[in-house]
Amino acid sequence: MPCDRIPVQSQIKVSRGFTLIELLVAITILAIVAVLGWRGLDSIVRARIALNASMEQTRGIQLAFAQIENDGAHLIDAGLMPGRSVLNTAGNKLMLIRSVSEENQPTRYQIVVYSVNDSQLARRESLPTRELAVLKQDWQSAADDSDSWGRILLQKDVAQIAMRTWKLGETGWRVGGSDVQNMTDENKIKNGIAADSLNKTAKLTGLEVSLLVQGQSAPMIKVFLLGAG
Repeated sequence: MPCDRIPVQSQIKVSRGFTLIELLVAITILAIVAVLGWRGLDSIVRARIALNASMEQTRGIQLAFAQIENDGAHLIDAGLMPGRSVLNTAGNKLMLIRSVSEENQPTRYQIVVYSVNDSQLARRESLPTRELAVLKQDWQSAADDSDSWGRILLQKDVAQIAMRTWKLGETGWRVGGSDVQNMTDENKIKNGIAADSLNKTAKLTGLEVSLLVQGQSAPMIKVFLLGAG
């Protein structure tokens, strides 16, 4: 009895793969997705780096301001150095004389200098002393930048620093220069200061510091009380 046979052609399953065009389209889509993903990741990494740098700059400025605030709070009484300045804000340099109090030690005094050189804000200080002659000599050395005191870096990439001072009894900020806080009345009159304004130039009470760091659109400004400590 003859048996029916299925044609050989019908027994073979035809397996159809991707064409070359389909593969090229798929590869192109994957490449586009990869590029978009890489750009997104790159922008996130760049933003994180910029944010970390900005936070580091802000932290450095805050630490510098905290140190200036501490030094300014211990600014000595101008009466200890008649006819001489105890604070100078000329140019890119801040100089002041502060008191140093340590346990079981008499109060001593030292010169503190903040200066910006090569876009770096640094602080240096003299050894504490009770000798007025030594203090005057240290002040002159600091003014001439001929001292050999250790230098501590506070902030890098400083584009500009500006300072102003405020005197008791006056109504405006003084820009830069050296303010002799306690000239005698005779010297004041010789310097062209009217007798009725003698009491208006007696004491520095405020210091404003403006610090602009490279990459920042605006400076950070802070006002400090002087001699409050």
